[in-house]
Amino acid sequence: MIRRILRKAPRRRAEGAIRIPVSPTGSGIPFDMFDHERTADAAANAHKLERLYHKGQKLAWNGKEVLAELVERHGGIDLTGPEREAIRAVFAVILWGELAAWKVSTDLATHLHDLEAKMAATSQAHDEARHFYVMHDYLELLGELPKSVGPATRDVLEGVLQADTLAKKLLGMQMMIEPMALTLFQVVRERRYDPVLADLLVFYERDEARHVALGILHLPAMLDAMTAPQAADLWAWQMRQYFAQFKMLHELKEHFAVLGVHPRDVLELGREKQILAAKLLMEELGYNLPIVELFRAYTDFRAEIEFPRDGESRRKRDRLRRAVRAVWSKGIGDVEGPLSTVAA
Repeated sequence: MIRRILRKAPRRRAEGAIRIPVSPTGSGIPFDMFDHERTADAAANAHKLERLYHKGQKLAWNGKEVLAELVERHGGIDLTGPEREAIRAVFAVILWGELAAWKVSTDLATHLHDLEAKMAATSQAHDEARHFYVMHDYLELLGELPKSVGPATRDVLEGVLQADTLAKKLLGMQMMIEPMALTLFQVVRERRYDPVLADLLVFYERDEARHVALGILHLPAMLDAMTAPQAADLWAWQMRQYFAQFKMLHELKEHFAVLGVHPRDVLELGREKQILAAKLLMEELGYNLPIVELFRAYTDFRAEIEFPRDGESRRKRDRLRRAVRAVWSKGIGDVEGPLSTVAA
């Protein structure tokens, strides 16, 4: 679906500052929005962004009606005991993550300069509002509503919410958090712990694919306009966000165990979704990003050390050997991966 949306989107250079801009008029209204001339390629790219907005309108679904229909179809929510609490804990991450995504997309809709990018971000804000209230309603049906998340998960979400540039917000939400959300959706949907939730997540996944497309279409212009220090700051920030995701998985691993899911499975599927998004971004840029190679090597190495599988030695020396072997056997430059398993 993502490839169909993004096919051959041309690049253009971004106007204005990378940091969250203030209107030059001081009024908050960007009266200079249409002052710049566009090349044919830039106009075509803008048209693709505009289509994301109209596609979002066309595919919008009524969350109240969908959830009620699914509950009726399946005779209620069929989750009891430890599995019920594990789903509640894992989807607390989704609940508050959707609110964070709503806030970030609203911020992007406010501060992105170009009309079409603002439209795409506005469409996403509408989707995220629906995702948040529907997940709120679903979790209320499970019992007590989760009032917070763990400190590691909070750090991941706050890292994007408090980012000081639009590029970081767009990269963090569309290229990192959204793919991880898609990972949790896929894992839970395929295992069908609760038929109501499994069928509901189909609607979430369809929306999230469009959100990733916004990042892939608009980030190239931002990256092209950056100085070397700005780019270095962006990639350093991205790696810190990746580090934080490992802590988040540790925080959730007991709940994954109840659901019969190994954290490595979540990590590897999430990594491949993030790499797929990065590969599509590189197609738009026309060159490779070394951060992708470092990301795969780093995640393979750290996963072997921190999340050994059942039957593998827990001895530090053995884990270190497996980690080195994992990086060496795959090659740092290999970023292909099983793409057939991650297309959303």
